[in-house]
Amino acid sequence: MEYVITLSECEFRARHGCYELERKVGGKFIVDLKITAEMGQAAERDDVKATVSYLEAYEVVSEQMQITQHTIERVAENIIGALYERFPQIRAISCTVAKVAPPLGGKVARAAVTLEIQNPKSGARS
Repeated sequence: MEYVITLSECEFRARHGCYELERKVGGKFIVDLKITAEMGQAAERDDVKATVSYLEAYEVVSEQMQITQHTIERVAENIIGALYERFPQIRAISCTVAKVAPPLGGKVARAAVTLEIQNPKSGARS
């Protein structure tokens, strides 16, 4: 049996960007996650150790957001890779990383990228 964990609108201050000033000053980023995982006996046993803890998942995202990257694509890929490493029962992840008010020369609320990757070790097919 599978279940889905969703973390919505996780806000971070981070130093990602193509421009040196972005990496120096930093900015606001929003991360949304949708994690599909094998439930096993977690619900029946009411055992948080058998689940994908959303607290631990948030901590993984927070750690990855502090590693400066040039692109939000790389940030999303790093988040997904770190989550798969921490939680082998994850089958698929959709991760959206958004830069709030990106420096594009006009008024833009957010620029975002969404990356969806199935865990190659889970045997799931895309």
